Amino acid sequence: MSEFKSGFVALIGRTNVGKSTLVNMLVGEKVAATANKVQTTRTAIKGIVNTENSQIIFIDTPGIHKPKTKLNEVMVETSFGIMQDIDIVLFMIEATSDEIGRGDRRILDKIKESGKKAILIINKIDLIKREKLLKLIELYSKEYPFEAVIPISSLKEKYKNTILEEIEKHLKPGPAYYDVEEYTDQTMRQLAEETIREKALILLQDEVPHGILVEVTKMNLRENKNGQEIYDVEATIFCLRNSHKGIIIGKNGEMLKRIGSMARSEMERIFGTKVNLKTWVKVKPDWQEEDSIVKKFKLN
Repeated sequence: MSEFKSGFVALIGRTNVGKSTLVNMLVGEKVAATANKVQTTRTAIKGIVNTENSQIIFIDTPGIHKPKTKLNEVMVETSFGIMQDIDIVLFMIEATSDEIGRGDRRILDKIKESGKKAILIINKIDLIKREKLLKLIELYSKEYPFEAVIPISSLKEKYKNTILEEIEKHLKPGPAYYDVEEYTDQTMRQLAEETIREKALILLQDEVPHGILVEVTKMNLRENKNGQEIYDVEATIFCLRNSHKGIIIGKNGEMLKRIGSMARSEMERIFGTKVNLKTWVKVKPDWQEEDSIVKKFKLN
């Protein structure tokens, strides 16, 4: 039997390149919020993959972007700071790029600086022709000695084994850091907050920017009259302006009901038990600049 291997793998890339979708596919469970929007991931989220011979801990990082608030600054610091403590970098780019843009160049420079083993993932190959893909591979291969270049369309499961096998090849022998039953290091409270925020992002489209923060204020497990376990969850959605509050609540409270209903269904699937969810909306101007809130998104 081959020696057991383990290690930490960071997914890094620009915003909206498909990192969270890929992490969820590789882990086989929902560990990261996925909304087709910029800056969906705000902190480093771990997803754990256990195979017969290895344990791979994936870290989904916030997308690299130009920071405009304290929160944005912390998000970018998190993405770059994580590189010091990991074994392999999965650098994700879009196949539709014609050249190495400013954001990808920044990431490349950080990878060079770290000297870490890196695998290049080229996403959305279904959108381009083969000739363009080959040019892109050549362009990036001249920049850094990647262990492998894997072109994918992240929504297709067939790439999962290819990526996992390639990573396993480059891991060192090591212990299992987490129980084999675990697939994320997030608490149930964090999973609940992420689920509500994701559903809000999906349903609100572009009407409300990423100025929402979700805080679960109560999470209590009890038995109902029939002896069934049920989680009572209470959460507050904070937004930046009164106008945003109106949009989140919607006419006759319809939008908030939809967000709550979608989030509750997803939580019941994740927790494997009934959920009684209550949500409120409050205005908290400039929360993105508040140190007490922003520090939650810093690397531990």
